[in-house]
Amino acid sequence: MDKITIQNLEVFANHGVFPEENVLGQKFIISAVLYTDIRKAGWTDELEYSTHYGEVSHFIETFVKAHTFKLIESVVHQLAQEILLSFPLVEQIDLEIKKPWAPIGLPLDTVSVSVHRGWHTAYIALGSNMGDKKAYLDTAVEMLRVNRYCQVGRVADYLVTKPYGGVEQDDFLNSALELRTLLSPEELLDTLHAIEQEAGRERLIHWGPRTLDLDILLYDDLVLDTEDPHIPHIELHKRDFVLIPLCEIAPYRRHPLLHKTMTELLDALRQ
Repeated sequence: MDKITIQNLEVFANHGVFPEENVLGQKFIISAVLYTDIRKAGWTDELEYSTHYGEVSHFIETFVKAHTFKLIESVVHQLAQEILLSFPLVEQIDLEIKKPWAPIGLPLDTVSVSVHRGWHTAYIALGSNMGDKKAYLDTAVEMLRVNRYCQVGRVADYLVTKPYGGVEQDDFLNSALELRTLLSPEELLDTLHAIEQEAGRERLIHWGPRTLDLDILLYDDLVLDTEDPHIPHIELHKRDFVLIPLCEIAPYRRHPLLHKTMTELLDALRQ
């Protein structure tokens, strides 16, 4: 991916653990690498197809001056997020903040904190088999849509399916959606659990009835072997009620471990 680099921008601002740092202020030196596609700008010579590094520089200065944080870890993390939210052509960012006047009582050049942040593509499964099922799914989609760290893409048609797991219960309404997000897998899972809780979800019976069930199916091409979240979803390739919606919105997306498309996985399951 192409890069635009802003190197060693100096900003005087009020951040630090000690009260005098918040009152008197100090110098911070900020560098940013913006990952973006400049091909169209290169062909057309039009600024509208690129990211204005002058505007980004002023945005950085305004943000750093307008807020006060104890930790430069907070400054760099939140600034990176705000740049990604405010400049839509920037897909990823490397951001470093140096603190040359760090009050540690020893000679040093600078102390710095660096982060890499960016947009990720996740696929989320939705299900409900209690109450107004459609309303639960609609509400979940809307709650993700209004989350400032998420952008909802395609949403599959709702599908009526038989319950999975052998527990006697009502039919399910299932779907899947594409999500562009700044959240990490763990943060995204916490967000999904909060939406489930808002819908009155109770985890009483494994594979039992539920007002709302939200699962991370895929997250970029990440393979994460933790208990929760486990990505890709450990049952993804075994469930037609997951694969059918995925085939509608992402038929050629490949499973990062099985290396088959969603269409190929569904065909194999049906056979």
